[in-house]
Amino acid sequence: MSQNDLSNQTCVPCEGGTPAMPADEARQMMGELDSWKLSEDGTSISRRFEFKGFAKAVEMANLAAWLGNKQGHHPDIGFGWGYCQVSFTTHSAGGLTRNDFICAAKLDHLVA
Repeated sequence: MSQNDLSNQTCVPCEGGTPAMPADEARQMMGELDSWKLSEDGTSISRRFEFKGFAKAVEMANLAAWLGNKQGHHPDIGFGWGYCQVSFTTHSAGGLTRNDFICAAKLDHLVA
């Protein structure tokens, strides 16, 4: 499955007890994304977007927040002058689910 395929999917609300993705599956799914990094503990993915100035970083943070709200899958967002850091994890699962990768691919598609 390619990133384009992921970006065309929709997040499915997690039901109580949805398990986190096994680490080997998470590593495999990383091949579907560009420029995202898997956390050392394998429970989140993140990407740092870099810009010249503060306004573009704020716009990126707003875009990530809008996407998260639309998908019902909200990222952790940090930003400052020249950067915006976006991280996805599924808190209720205690790690990564397919939704995290779908949202990351959708965000990439929006900024491409």
